[in-house]
Amino acid sequence: MRIGIVCPYMWDVPGGVQAHVRDLAEALIEDGHRVSVIAPASDDAPLPGYVVSAGRAVPVPYNGSVARLTFGFLSANRVRKWIREGRFDVLHVHEPAVPSIGVLACWVARGPIVATFHASYQRSRAMSVAAPMLQSALEKITGRIAVSDAARKTLVEHLGGDAVLIPNGVTVGRYAEAEPLPGWGPDGDVIGFLGRMDEPRKGLPVLLEAFAKLAQERPRLRLLVAGPGDADDVYQRVPAGLHDRIGLLGLVSEQDKVRAYHSVDLFCAPNLGGESFGIVLTEAMSAGAPIVASDIPAFRRVLGEGQAGALFATGDAGALARTAGALLEDPALRAKLSAEARLAVRKYDWSTVARDVLRVYETVVGAPVILEDEPL
Repeated sequence: MRIGIVCPYMWDVPGGVQAHVRDLAEALIEDGHRVSVIAPASDDAPLPGYVVSAGRAVPVPYNGSVARLTFGFLSANRVRKWIREGRFDVLHVHEPAVPSIGVLACWVARGPIVATFHASYQRSRAMSVAAPMLQSALEKITGRIAVSDAARKTLVEHLGGDAVLIPNGVTVGRYAEAEPLPGWGPDGDVIGFLGRMDEPRKGLPVLLEAFAKLAQERPRLRLLVAGPGDADDVYQRVPAGLHDRIGLLGLVSEQDKVRAYHSVDLFCAPNLGGESFGIVLTEAMSAGAPIVASDIPAFRRVLGEGQAGALFATGDAGALARTAGALLEDPALRAKLSAEARLAVRKYDWSTVARDVLRVYETVVGAPVILEDEPL
């Protein structure tokens, strides 16, 4: 099958949607399909052979984060050229309601179009305003996928229509084994975090407050933080005496990200909300890292209501400190959570998820995808 996948966000900036598109494309290629991805990208970004650049993107505040989107004549022309040359059997657009190249692709193409909806939010004034403009694009979609119940609910309430529920995938084997980072654990006293440090909804300030409380009781306790952001802001949130017990890795390579999961005794996801799934959890689960996570619906579902990872009251640093402290004191419980996590994450492996996506493709394929102004 010839498959064209549209990623709305900057390819060379880490993000859950980008990772989803990358892993789906590679799983489909491994299964023998011809796959091409188009995505915004920096001019000098090293791109895999299956990725085509739609041009540079601009940062736009979106859903409590900053999304880097591409929208304009240059991008539209690149999308048209990509569709014309691809002659795809199916076009798979991710986040078609985001004002980026997914909307452009829907506008200029006709034929079998599948869309995956990732985002979850309660209210969106911008979405309400943009809905009429997006409707002409969304009407062309012939198959819909939502990565979670929360994303499906957002679709139904804000845009109308329904979707097949297919969760995010993770390449379990990629995370299963790795050497720890030099100088780190696991040694019974390392807590880890992965995410953008300066994005409020990722909840790092909650973890820093809990770490400061725990560190008073555990003189060997250390915190390993991976992800972009302002290091000075992190240090300002904890007492100066704890600065040398915090490791800030910054933006890490895929290899070092895997090693980071294997360098901690406890992985913490203190997110405050706005998450429709929890790809960071499935990565940590694949690595067998014991997990403590905020009790938001998406995380609770992935962790099996607490069976595959401990949950604490969202935003409550004291509750996080107590839960993390109890886990650090109990190696047997951490081992149990690790084993449960490795078992639970199997259903999210791309070997399973990609097959489910292919079934959706098969329900819509017919005539190939062509440009709107091309004759049949």
